[in-house]
Amino acid sequence: MKTYSLEELTDKHVGKKGTPKRDAFEYELRMDLLGQAIKDARKERNLTQEQLGELVGVKKAQISKLENSLTDARFETIIKVFRALNAKINFNVELLNRRMEIG
Repeated sequence: MKTYSLEELTDKHVGKKGTPKRDAFEYELRMDLLGQAIKDARKERNLTQEQLGELVGVKKAQISKLENSLTDARFETIIKVFRALNAKINFNVELLNRRMEIG
């Protein structure tokens, strides 16, 4: 019986890296992870969605949407949420091996 890596299965069922379908899949996965991180941090601080919303200046529904990846939140809002949670934020930027042409 042959075993397959997660990468091989993802390539087969979602698409190869760099394809629109794969890019959309990976974006959605990142949003899910971000939402889960917000939810975990909020619970760690023993806050309700309503309390966190008050700290950030948004309604409870907006916090719920962030946690459940139901909205494309503004970067500024995400930063405010993590600041309200007194959480350290790390972002990684990876340059892809794509040639860029100007003009």
